[in-house]
Amino acid sequence: MREYLEHRGFRVDCASSPAEAEALLLGQGAYDVVIADLRLSAADAAGGLRLLRRVRERHPSTRTVLLTAYGSPEVEAEARRLGIDALVAKSHRLAEVASLVLSLAAAVPEA
Repeated sequence: MREYLEHRGFRVDCASSPAEAEALLLGQGAYDVVIADLRLSAADAAGGLRLLRRVRERHPSTRTVLLTAYGSPEVEAEARRLGIDALVAKSHRLAEVASLVLSLAAAVPEA
């Protein structure tokens, strides 16, 4: 996904662990869009929701996308409650994800 989005002109930071994601969020200014997998690690079934909750608390104008192969009505309800902008099944094509990111980024207010 990183390579695909970079080839389409996006600047992309990636994290390979929840701690690395937190460090990126603390070290950077606000991102336009943050995409998090529901399962950030094998041991953490809902880490992506917690990460996006922190994004919303720290940077309310950042658009958020929850990516998952484990969607359920409960996950969808929690995502809505947190104000996550989009819930995307991993079966979506990369072009569809890139289009979503572009539309969300365009909706971010100018700082």
